[in-house]
Amino acid sequence: MRPAYEFLNSAPAASRHNDRATNGSAPAQTPPRAPAAFGGRWWRSLPLPGSWRARTRDWVRGSPTGLVALALAVGGGAGLGAVAFRYLILVFTHAFSGYADYSAHGRAGYGYGHLGFWFVVAAPVVGGLLYGPLIHLFAREARGHGVPEVMLAVAERGGRIRPQVSVVKALASALCIGSGGSVGREGPIVQIGSALGSTLGQLLRVPESRLRVLVACGAAGGISATFNAPIAGVFFALELILRDFEAESFGVVVLSSFAADIVGRAAFGDHPFLHLPTFQLVSPLEYLLYAGLGVAAAVVGVAFVRVLYGGEDLADRLWRGPEWLRPAVGGILLGLLLLALPELYGVGYPPLEKAIHGGWAVWFLVALLAGKILATTLTISIGGSGGVFAPSLFMGAMLGSAYGHGVHHLFPHSTAAAGAYGLVGMGAVFAGAARAPITAVIIVFELTGEYRIILPLMFAIVLAAGVSRQLSRDTIYTLKLRRRGIDLMRGRGANLMALLTVRDAMQPVPVSVDQGTPLNEVIERLMRGPADGLPVVDADGAYRGTVTSQQVEQAMRENALDADAGGLAQETTALRPSQTLEQGLSALMRERSGLPVLEPETRRVVGWLTHMDVLRAYNQRLEAGIRDAERRRAPQQPRHEIGLVGSALARLRGYRVVELELGETAGPVGSRLAELGLPEGSSVLGLRRNGDAIAPTGTTELAGGDRLTLLVPAAHADRLVDTLEGGAGSG
Repeated sequence: MRPAYEFLNSAPAASRHNDRATNGSAPAQTPPRAPAAFGGRWWRSLPLPGSWRARTRDWVRGSPTGLVALALAVGGGAGLGAVAFRYLILVFTHAFSGYADYSAHGRAGYGYGHLGFWFVVAAPVVGGLLYGPLIHLFAREARGHGVPEVMLAVAERGGRIRPQVSVVKALASALCIGSGGSVGREGPIVQIGSALGSTLGQLLRVPESRLRVLVACGAAGGISATFNAPIAGVFFALELILRDFEAESFGVVVLSSFAADIVGRAAFGDHPFLHLPTFQLVSPLEYLLYAGLGVAAAVVGVAFVRVLYGGEDLADRLWRGPEWLRPAVGGILLGLLLLALPELYGVGYPPLEKAIHGGWAVWFLVALLAGKILATTLTISIGGSGGVFAPSLFMGAMLGSAYGHGVHHLFPHSTAAAGAYGLVGMGAVFAGAARAPITAVIIVFELTGEYRIILPLMFAIVLAAGVSRQLSRDTIYTLKLRRRGIDLMRGRGANLMALLTVRDAMQPVPVSVDQGTPLNEVIERLMRGPADGLPVVDADGAYRGTVTSQQVEQAMRENALDADAGGLAQETTALRPSQTLEQGLSALMRERSGLPVLEPETRRVVGWLTHMDVLRAYNQRLEAGIRDAERRRAPQQPRHEIGLVGSALARLRGYRVVELELGETAGPVGSRLAELGLPEGSSVLGLRRNGDAIAPTGTTELAGGDRLTLLVPAAHADRLVDTLEGGAGSG
């Protein structure tokens, strides 16, 4: 059967415009419309018959081969973007420092131009003057390390990323790294590739499910091409961006990574990204030593996360000038640090390789480890643009090499050279910070081409990820989002489902049936009632199970016509009125029919919950919050209604649901809700304390650990979170 839009596209003009014809005259002619520049019906401009256009459109949007073609196109585009981005970094680094990679020259590299060694202070300032306004004016999401923005686009925005992000991110990050910013290039290239995939998908108007996959394809392609690491690119995209390993997603992401790697190898050659010596395990004793390194790497990874976001908070509190000027002013501090440790200039792969080759003393390795944490924090905090993957590898190499020197001094005949520990430390610190062990193992292997160290590498990385999970709830990528009310570890953090209870949503009990009710009467009850299931009770009224239409159909298929309700009933998950809707929905996901709500003591059925009941309760609570917010809003503020006035989803545009989890020493602790100074038009949706929902009033005093859910005008949401955070959101 042909889809409706194909009939419309292929229908004659007269049949489409009969409503415009009057008194039998010729139908009014609609002037030709130019194809929309973005997301419009640009298919009509193709020189193809209408049926061909429709078939091509359906093929691209719906068929598996169409998705394969899109994945290959995104991979090729991401590969070209990675090549262009690396050359941009090379050009800007040479323009600012006079070298292709200034960190490779270190202290011997002073004396560029008439500034002498002071150029290293001036370079971050000049770079900040260039990329600061660029980010501020054209794409503010290009600020920072990029991967959280891509994760947010996939999780919350259906994979939609603005097209200009790829261009702005490439220029801003290349300027930042070239002028001395101590960040990596994996975050930018992930954002660049993802934006390319999203743009292509939006142009072709593919469904959101495919758009998300195309974003992951772009991320995988970027990693694959820039590091010559096709397998690591695949697992980076699946483990961190998509967060699933479904067969269809896996296949097309692999193809995209393959296409991008071909482009990358053609441009950069077919060899491992890093050139490191060969290592191998010397004795079984080393497994215990690598375990110690894994624990130390977890501590360093978590410390890096906390210092990074603590630095951002401090910079936000101290800075009072225009945002576009912040990178230039902060660049003075970064330049002074680079003056002391020029090895931290830019990405820093040459110093990393030198550390693993055993070129530095232990004290200097420790200094570079601490310096890299500070330099990366400074770069991101002042508004720089760049990734945190390369810095975590740098820190791991310094930590591991210093650790290796120590254990080799203690056990010279039972341990490998210090560089082996530096190699393992690279993956372990990244795993401690990002908690992506699969990606960490594979990417270190592909970057180095060293397989003989794989067992201790896996052991240390798994330990680092496990210890990191015990030390911190969040990763370096998810913490940025959770501080904005979005918890990717458990879905949307600002979750009204956790504030509403089953009692709020349950409906009256369908007419229950006695366990002795015959099959024909059960069928009659199911036909009359709106529910797909009926509770079965015994003579005392206690719940004994649920009989559904599926069980009835099975009994009829087996000719069990003498069955009764008790024999057909199956025990299903029973809910309690006090449970949250979040728990209720989780139980409903495992059942096709509704679920009974029981009083715990008597096991009597007091209510019935279906999927529609959950949605209805959620919608009612959200609409109540919106109505309350609109009553509070100042008259001069514009209304945020789009489409149907009665639609909660339409009116939600212009608002954001934000959750704050208050730490014990958070700023709002001890204050009343009325004293928070919420923006005009805000509403308190709920308050949860010690697992219990509390009805919020203006006099409610906040305590440490409170989970506060707010409906806030979107324009003020980020600033409100920054103001109230003061320890909130840290979990």
